[in-house]
Amino acid sequence: MNARTASGPPAARHGWVGALATVLGTLVAMGVVAAPGLWAAGATDLPGNSFPRVLAATLVTAVGGSVKLSGDAGELAGAEGGLTVIPLSVTLAGALVAGRGFLRPLRHRAVAGAPELAGWAARIAVLWLLAVLGLALAARHTYELSLGEGPLGDLGDLFGIRPVVGFSTDVVPTVLIGLVWLAGVLLVALMVSRGAPLPAGLLRLQTSLRPAAYAMLLLLLAAVGIGLVIALVVAATRGHPAGTFAVILLGLPNVVWPALTIGLGATWDGRVEGPFGLPMPHVLDEVLRTPDVSALDLGTLTEHDGGKWWLLLVVSAVLLCAAAFVMAARSPARVRAWRHAVHMAVALALTVLMICLMARISARIGLSVLGIGELGEGLSGQVLLRPRLWGALGLALLWGLAAGFAGAFLARAVRRTEGAGAER
Repeated sequence: MNARTASGPPAARHGWVGALATVLGTLVAMGVVAAPGLWAAGATDLPGNSFPRVLAATLVTAVGGSVKLSGDAGELAGAEGGLTVIPLSVTLAGALVAGRGFLRPLRHRAVAGAPELAGWAARIAVLWLLAVLGLALAARHTYELSLGEGPLGDLGDLFGIRPVVGFSTDVVPTVLIGLVWLAGVLLVALMVSRGAPLPAGLLRLQTSLRPAAYAMLLLLLAAVGIGLVIALVVAATRGHPAGTFAVILLGLPNVVWPALTIGLGATWDGRVEGPFGLPMPHVLDEVLRTPDVSALDLGTLTEHDGGKWWLLLVVSAVLLCAAAFVMAARSPARVRAWRHAVHMAVALALTVLMICLMARISARIGLSVLGIGELGEGLSGQVLLRPRLWGALGLALLWGLAAGFAGAFLARAVRRTEGAGAER
């Protein structure tokens, strides 16, 4: 066997051309999801032919960047605000394509050296940096606001007030966060894939990290799949299909992943005011549209909309046990049940941490004229959604331990049944 056969495909298989294809494929996948989502949300009606800029801003936020809202009208009026929300449908599409592109040249390999993996990742990172830099520079635009009819409109005409509101991104933080996002995606891709090569010193992780990582990916994708079915039923039976498809294409995981944690007993705090709102389901908007910050959990959902929300507990438990079984089934038979439980607990806690960090929402815009305060709900508002982090992580550890034991015993029973059938 020669050296080339032993090491697998030559390095050119994952050179600059492959890196460029991976980056372009990731951007195209994100754009294909984001563009129709923004269209369904009505972004094409924004003035000034700003749709490409809004699309760029959406892609920036999908990789962790934030958008600043600002504006003024000289010394007589001012506007301020900010938007921190990750359109996780777009993020998920990009992550799946980026991970696939990273792993593709490495398939059918048993072992890969650390320098080789680092070099391949570095090529992708360099091109990704340039792509994110271009998006951050393009994600900026300004709009002129109308004060409407009535006293405010008269004041505007009298003093020549033309409030201007715009959005932009901090370029340097956006590029750095985009690189961190890419590193996380590539690392998760290596951990999830059973066939991707690892450096020889890390092969022992095959039996601990990879089954748990794969089970968590399956858990998240299954939750999105269930949410997609429910959303399509809602679009077909309750009207407003454009708004529902906007949620599907931009933020379906923003709804279903926090719902998964709520089903496990976690609590999220939030508030909704002004013209903004949480699009789906409507009960979330009702629970959180209060004068102060409100708690969002199984109890408050049940108070507002009946006992059907306890189904979240059942669905979350079933999905978790299924993920634990998959983890145990992909692990060697020699691994003990308590190790399965520990692996599941740690993996679930990390997954819930990711959900809590990525699904939080903070959006606010306010406009004042002549220093007399905000102009009312038509031009100002706020949306806030944040988890009670430590409680969610503690519950994840407990659920992970219980599900890990259950999955281990179920996998062992299946192996025994298959073994008995083979002996016959």
